[in-house]
Amino acid sequence: MSTFNTQDGTQIYFKDWGKGKPVLFSHGWPLDADMWDSQMNFLADRGYRVIAFDRRGFGRSEQPWEGYNYDTFASDINDLIEHLDLQDVTLVGFSMGGGDVTRYISRYGSERVTRLVLLGAVTPLFIKTDDHPQGVDKSVFDGIKAGLLKDRAQFISDFATPFYGTNQGMTVSDGVMTQTLNIALMASLKGTVDCVTAFSETDFRADMAKITVPTLVIHGSADQIVPFEATGKLAAEMIKNAELKIYEGAPHGFAVTHQDQLNDDLLAFLTGTAQR
Repeated sequence: MSTFNTQDGTQIYFKDWGKGKPVLFSHGWPLDADMWDSQMNFLADRGYRVIAFDRRGFGRSEQPWEGYNYDTFASDINDLIEHLDLQDVTLVGFSMGGGDVTRYISRYGSERVTRLVLLGAVTPLFIKTDDHPQGVDKSVFDGIKAGLLKDRAQFISDFATPFYGTNQGMTVSDGVMTQTLNIALMASLKGTVDCVTAFSETDFRADMAKITVPTLVIHGSADQIVPFEATGKLAAEMIKNAELKIYEGAPHGFAVTHQDQLNDDLLAFLTGTAQR
């Protein structure tokens, strides 16, 4: 397996496919690098080098007791980029992964980065606050953590329904549902719970101002997990010259339900042929 050690000694697993300009993918919660297989295979077949890692505590990476915060996640990405000496990299972050690629740019700059893609991302702020009233109420996240601690397997099994929008007319295979549960159960329970606090409460509004590279924001209009009005809409407004694509009727898990559309949009953005 391909692995590297972070600054605090945590061993992180990653995939590295193909040759060409690099594209680095950061996965959503509670998944791992395998969520990107379609996008990675598609882009590697078209002349790109594609890299995806399992976040600390998830998938095949080690499960430390601490470090489930965005400063550490950004540091882990920096360690991977330096380990592979990536230049001219496009960063792609889905859901909570949108936070760590954003925090990476904020903390480490964009010297090595040429583009950014935020897919159904939690940026700029997920939770409801006095100055962010469109956010999601804290009680929802408290309920998620309680559900995980009581019966994680059943909670994740139930969570997949709104995640993929199968309660709103979307269709995914039994295999996808099984894979989603299998991936989630590989993760550390502690990391899975701690990441709920991280992705719900971290405020990325100051980070957004530091993004100067061309940015593509894609969000599903029917996202039941990360509501568009509270996140993607605002992110596209806050990032200078960001391109926004709204997938009408798409759920949170549109990397599966809208796989071909996403693959085509990523390729168009990478080649500079995207239509605004």
